[in-house]
Amino acid sequence: MTEQHLSAPARPRSVRSRLGVDHLDERHDEQFTVVGNHLAQHPDLSLTAIGLAVHIQSLPTGSLVGIKVLAAKFPEGETRIASGLRELEKHGYLSRTRERLPSGQIVTRTTSYNKPRTDVTRTTRTTRTTRTTRTARVAPAPRCEAAPEPKEPEQPAPAAPLPASDTTDLPAHRVARNVLAGLRTHDPRLHLAERDVRRLSPAVAVWLERGVAPGDVQRTLATGLPPEGVRHPAGFVAHRLSALLPPPLEHGPKAVRPEPLQNCEGCDRAFRAAQPGRCRDCRAAERAVA
Repeated sequence: MTEQHLSAPARPRSVRSRLGVDHLDERHDEQFTVVGNHLAQHPDLSLTAIGLAVHIQSLPTGSLVGIKVLAAKFPEGETRIASGLRELEKHGYLSRTRERLPSGQIVTRTTSYNKPRTDVTRTTRTTRTTRTTRTARVAPAPRCEAAPEPKEPEQPAPAAPLPASDTTDLPAHRVARNVLAGLRTHDPRLHLAERDVRRLSPAVAVWLERGVAPGDVQRTLATGLPPEGVRHPAGFVAHRLSALLPPPLEHGPKAVRPEPLQNCEGCDRAFRAAQPGRCRDCRAAERAVA
């Protein structure tokens, strides 16, 4: 009598029938998903909905399953995929809820159930087999140790407080406010509210006092934005105003303080002069006309 080798691979199990489909089953040891017949043979679900449910259940936790993401993977359009997801919600295989993050962003939390959620008892029993996917990072379950969220590169904590201007020159502060308000013309992501413009304008005035032209200040603040975007423009600008503050210019033993900024009475352009009046270009134009 031959000795049986229990470690030998199992042969495919073939079940043949005189009518209908034949099955040739092989054992899966990896890369497989267990799906109940209550889903695979559901009498009220469309094949699109069943296929979506199987695909979603096979994904790892944290995968994106929005309509546009799924439509990019499969030939079905967004309309059929949206209809299939609604079917799964109706029959308890899927739930989608809207929630607001601490940052104020609205996200959709999607939960996939490998058994249909029909009552509280079943919901409790299937909690351990629930796969949760979401379109944005949210807090984990209470028993799981929360992993620290990565710091956003556009929102680092300022290394130092905002620079404070010691000047009471009103034209300088007016130019500083124009510099901040004009950042949105360089990049719409740097649109600042009026209260942020007033709060940050003294720091910009320090840059102007140190000889940096208004256009150069704007380019420094608006160049090289993070590829993932800027979630909090005011915090991003405040950080750059502090971290990239240039040193004061030294003109020898006695530093000569530049003349205050004035707004030209002819073209409203900022220029430096001891007294209000017109800029050099406007004065030259007047002389040419005369």
